[in-house]
Amino acid sequence: MNYARSVHEVARDLIGTTLRHGETAGRIVEVESYHQEEPAAHSFIGPRPRTEVLFGPPGHAYVYRSYGIHALLNAVAEEPGVGAAVLIRAIEPLAGIDVMRMRRGAVRDEELTNGPGKLTEALAVGLELNGARLEDGPIRIEPRPADAREPEIVTGTRIGITKAVELPWRFCDATSRWVSRPWPAAMRAAALAAR
Repeated sequence: MNYARSVHEVARDLIGTTLRHGETAGRIVEVESYHQEEPAAHSFIGPRPRTEVLFGPPGHAYVYRSYGIHALLNAVAEEPGVGAAVLIRAIEPLAGIDVMRMRRGAVRDEELTNGPGKLTEALAVGLELNGARLEDGPIRIEPRPADAREPEIVTGTRIGITKAVELPWRFCDATSRWVSRPWPAAMRAAALAAR
């Protein structure tokens, strides 16, 4: 994948690709894009030691700790010097599901990886992977298989933030039950119509 382009284009194109770490893997079904021009992005205040990876080469992992608890995984995008990344919010488990269950404990299948902290715990993604290459590193994002179903992408506003909440920079596969809650309005409407 070409990460050296608009973070929003990269975000859309990540839906349906495979995130793999060790024996565990899942289909990416939800992401959010962040750019240095808006205050919710870690890169908004400019380069700092903690955010150095965000301003480096595209196609690397930016992993940070959220609220001192969970490691969250992002894919760095755009040209070096621009602080932009895509937060991987949810995956649909594909491989190593028993290992994921062991790491996550007794949870329902849909809750195994339907959040950014849940998926990193299930895949054992930690801060030591900050800066890793996503093409050929220990954690990889692989192209969508040729025979895979085409994702039905819907957009919505990002969740879990307090700044720039109005930006429609959340991208989800409307056909996946692993998208985290609350679902974007288009997904909620489709789910109600299907009842």
